Amino acid sequence: MSINTNSHAYGIALVAVIVGAAVSIGYYQLYYIPEYNAKPVVPEKVLNPGQTTNIAIVAGSVNQDQQQNFVPKKQEVQLGVDNLVVWTNQDQAAHYVTPVKSYKDSYSGDFGSDAILPGKTYRFVFTQQAQIPYYCKVHPWMKGEIDIVPGALTS
Repeated sequence: MSINTNSHAYGIALVAVIVGAAVSIGYYQLYYIPEYNAKPVVPEKVLNPGQTTNIAIVAGSVNQDQQQNFVPKKQEVQLGVDNLVVWTNQDQAAHYVTPVKSYKDSYSGDFGSDAILPGKTYRFVFTQQAQIPYYCKVHPWMKGEIDIVPGALTS
């Protein structure tokens, strides 16, 4: 008993598989990926707050006995008011701002700096509520915390 492979059903099935794959790939590229990668809609006031929060990495922070390194150590910022945070390295050594647990802001992306060289800054715009403890990954005794809370115009 032999199977007849000259049937039109095989051709129709092959065309159906090809069309199905093409539709799936098209949907994935045209609809799914852009939706997945789209940035959320954030109020302009949150993206460009009226004030900046400044945190200093003070001189001598490499000294483990020095209590002051991130000044202020704990900072509360309000969305839409002062949620642009700038860390300025006033020390003679390079430092990092590294979250204790990985943190990704829905608009600004991953929080955490590369090496902040002496006299340089690291800027980050927070767009959602969070409580983020952080430290310097090469000087782990240097610890700070940033608490992002709703502002008067965003609550």
